[in-house]
Amino acid sequence: MTKRKFGKQKRSSLKTNFRIYLLVVFVFIFSGLIFFRLYSLQILAHEYYQELAFDQHKVFEDLVPRRGEIFVKDGDDYYPVAANKELSLVYAVPKEIEDPAKAARDIAEILGLDEGELKDKLDQPEGWYAVIAHKTEDDKSGAIKEKNIKGIYFAPENERSYPAGTFASQIVGFVGSDGEKTKGRYGLEAYWDKELEGQEGKLEQERDTGGRWISISERKIIPAVNGSDLYLTIDHTIQYRAEMAIKKSVEKFMADSGNIVITEPRTGAVLAMASWPTFNPNDFSKVEDMAVFANPVVSETYECGSVFKPVTMAGGLDAKLVVPDTIYTDTGAVSEAGYTIKNSDGKANGAQTMTQVLEKSLNTGVIFVEKLLGNLRFLEYVKNFGFGEKTGIDTLGEVSGNISGLKELRSINAFTAAFGQGLSVTPLQLVSAFATIANGGEMMKAHLVGKISSGDGNENVIEPREIRRVISKESSLDLTRMLISVVQSGHGKRAGVPGYLVAGKTGTAQVPKKNGGGYEESAHIGSFAGFAPAYDPKFAMLVKLDNPKNVEWAESSAAPTFGEMAKFMLDYFGVEPTEEYTEKDVDIFNATHDVSIYQAPKEEVQPPAMPPAEEKKEKKKKH
Repeated sequence: MTKRKFGKQKRSSLKTNFRIYLLVVFVFIFSGLIFFRLYSLQILAHEYYQELAFDQHKVFEDLVPRRGEIFVKDGDDYYPVAANKELSLVYAVPKEIEDPAKAARDIAEILGLDEGELKDKLDQPEGWYAVIAHKTEDDKSGAIKEKNIKGIYFAPENERSYPAGTFASQIVGFVGSDGEKTKGRYGLEAYWDKELEGQEGKLEQERDTGGRWISISERKIIPAVNGSDLYLTIDHTIQYRAEMAIKKSVEKFMADSGNIVITEPRTGAVLAMASWPTFNPNDFSKVEDMAVFANPVVSETYECGSVFKPVTMAGGLDAKLVVPDTIYTDTGAVSEAGYTIKNSDGKANGAQTMTQVLEKSLNTGVIFVEKLLGNLRFLEYVKNFGFGEKTGIDTLGEVSGNISGLKELRSINAFTAAFGQGLSVTPLQLVSAFATIANGGEMMKAHLVGKISSGDGNENVIEPREIRRVISKESSLDLTRMLISVVQSGHGKRAGVPGYLVAGKTGTAQVPKKNGGGYEESAHIGSFAGFAPAYDPKFAMLVKLDNPKNVEWAESSAAPTFGEMAKFMLDYFGVEPTEEYTEKDVDIFNATHDVSIYQAPKEEVQPPAMPPAEEKKEKKKKH
């Protein structure tokens, strides 16, 4: 009885142990399957899931922001100068490919890849992800799609494109790599990089103790915020003509380089910033001299010479120390601190009015005004006109110029500064000073961006902002009349346009030696700054030519270039003539100016047609 009972207990125990063993084995097998599945998802497919984040299309759409684009005004619409060209990432899921050899052959032929290397990449029966090609053009990705190869996929990839090539390139800049990431380099692309690039999205998901994603857990996508679009104050047609004008003038007068900058006096909006030489941002890596990337209108300074004399005269008029008819006696020279300063013509002109001082560009005349002002008050007027400080324009690379010599309050420094030597300015500072005179003595903040359209759909219109009143309206009108006389009777005649009142001043400046100690004997810089129509100014403009070789004075280089652009601008704005003129006046103007600048066929200034794929997108940009 006892044996029988013991036997039954033994058999029962064995049966129980077997069940336990079977359960343990089952648990091990089940755990192994789960482990293998997790291993496959997190280790074998780690690159796939990391690169594609479970769905490459979703990542690009939801996690990667679209970089904002940059537009210039083009009539009632806008034209893109920095756009996103949509290309394709071509990738494969090798385990889905049925015939790797044929797939490699077909794709390699289209993309120009090594067929053997591509076959090795595709011939992986357990492979989850393999990049075939980045930034593939539509025609090539389309040709691959037509092959209908199972296991080959496409995801959108954007590439920065500059549809207009060299147009406004030093204003816009470009997108390039800094060694770690792609970002804006130079110009607006760099200055507004944070706003343009937008905000990356986030993929939130549970991770294991090793920091790896748990692929079967719930994930939360926080979408990216696209970058803001910039709508510039630059006018496409005016910028085009300015670029054409400065290029032709640099070549005609054999200059080293040149700039034209045009602003709207009442708002401070920049209508054009043109420089030569320039570059194509689509091929920036081919540029040998990186200095060409910078915008010289804001980043380079020069001693501007006699074009600065209206600033000195403005101080004298505003302080009520002189009027246009105030007379002084020109002896031809002024001596100070062991130096003798003479007029550029070397003459002693005798009794001269302040208007004649500007007409004849007499150094001794502006020294006379500076003496009346005194060194300290003269310094204050120079500072109030914005010299020695940045304008605060919304782009990269602006410098402040240098008026440190004036701050020493030494008379010799003040005397030379009165006619634009011994201090340095940027072209933008100088045109802003003339725009201030044109605007009744009120200085407006210069700006390039007129409107910002953010990624969330909000728009921010940049309103004109007054910085300060520099001189009285009465003084500005007196000075305007004097500057009109410079164009009508003085050295600025070739800047005039038949039928209109143009106000402005020439300047032929010496170039300081790079190692200090005086000026170059054979080099000079020619400038002309002014505005028109004089009493209802639509624009202020500076033309600057660096070291022209075949002319000596700005009245023969910068002045006629100004006249050509002024003629175009007045026609472009539809300004009716206010002054009497004859056909002979027109004939003389045409004979002494480059008519191609202001009479070029209309089609020459039309933007190139946009690719069909972008037309629909562009319509959304029009306002």
